[in-house]
Amino acid sequence: MTPNLALTGVKVVEFCNVAAGPYCGMLLADMGAEVTKIEHPVGGDTLRAWPPITDGYSENFASLNRNKRSVTLNLKDPADVELARRLAAGADVLLENNRPGVMDRLGLGYGDLKALNPRLIYCSISAYGQTGPRSHEGGFDLTIQAMSGIMSITGEPGGAPVKCGVPLADFSAGLYAAFSIVSALRCAEATGTGTHIDVPMLGASLAFAALQTSELFGTGKNPAKLGSAHPRNAPYQAFRCKDGYFGLAAGNNALWKSVCETVGRPDLYQDERFIDTRARATNQAELCEILEADFVLQDGTYWLSRFRACGVPCAPINTYSQVLADEQVEHMEWVQPIDLPNGVSTRTFASPIKFDHAAPPIRRGPPALGEHNDEVLAPLRNQDMEALG
Repeated sequence: MTPNLALTGVKVVEFCNVAAGPYCGMLLADMGAEVTKIEHPVGGDTLRAWPPITDGYSENFASLNRNKRSVTLNLKDPADVELARRLAAGADVLLENNRPGVMDRLGLGYGDLKALNPRLIYCSISAYGQTGPRSHEGGFDLTIQAMSGIMSITGEPGGAPVKCGVPLADFSAGLYAAFSIVSALRCAEATGTGTHIDVPMLGASLAFAALQTSELFGTGKNPAKLGSAHPRNAPYQAFRCKDGYFGLAAGNNALWKSVCETVGRPDLYQDERFIDTRARATNQAELCEILEADFVLQDGTYWLSRFRACGVPCAPINTYSQVLADEQVEHMEWVQPIDLPNGVSTRTFASPIKFDHAAPPIRRGPPALGEHNDEVLAPLRNQDMEALG
């Protein structure tokens, strides 16, 4: 069963490279939007050159650009800029992730296009925002993770700065952008007027860190690196066992009681050092040492089965090959086949969302560079012929 796609009929023009913008565009495309990706004729989106490369085609690019069409325009050519303006004039949404000022210099800024299309939702993703003392600075996921404080709390205590292994700054900005665009579309339907959405990667990263910023506001102290541990909960971390590590999250007193019973230490439940969540968090280093003395006597599978049986949230420390082969991932059908433009069939992680038990479909594979030039640009060029009569 194919779900009803809420954004069917919504036309999006994407002027984006690498991750944050293309991820946003893909989220919109998954929900039915008609996304046309504008790329430079030479090389296109720089993500196309990122490995792994399968028979000349980037699987990284494929992972963020399904359900889109690709059109090549040289935006230093006035004729191609005019085609871009015509695309925007007929679009509902324009999405871009250039440095502030770039689109204005090209004649494709919000002020230019609003005059052509008052209903246009114009979404700009940038490192620091469209205005302010840092607005002129560029940024990538690494630099925003450093700037935002994420790297200050990631890693082991006393260790070197470590970034989150997932591009959190890129994808948080992409999520905020998609959410904001859909919200703005509702307003445009009601009022007939579009808007300019400013999505800074720094702001999105700080918003995702609500627990950390509130800790600073409440205590006056900077959050610190805790490895896999939690500043306000324990036991809530990765624990060493006989054959490696496993994750355990006993986030309340009832779950903590189950942990004590499972490890055969009911005395710990009444121990004043661990009597409530705050006490356990304060004394979590000592608690970890006590629990690991028992955990190292058995393999991880033993403890996972025991804790699952009594309802304590726990998990193995998976590699991606392990989690993608997990029975739950298979049941949810999240890994789907996808065809690359070169004819090679590969796999991708599809939309994780379901509506009435059905996920948004992969309607088209990632596009070859300029694959849809004739389909998209020919009608725009014909406008000149029609004007001539």
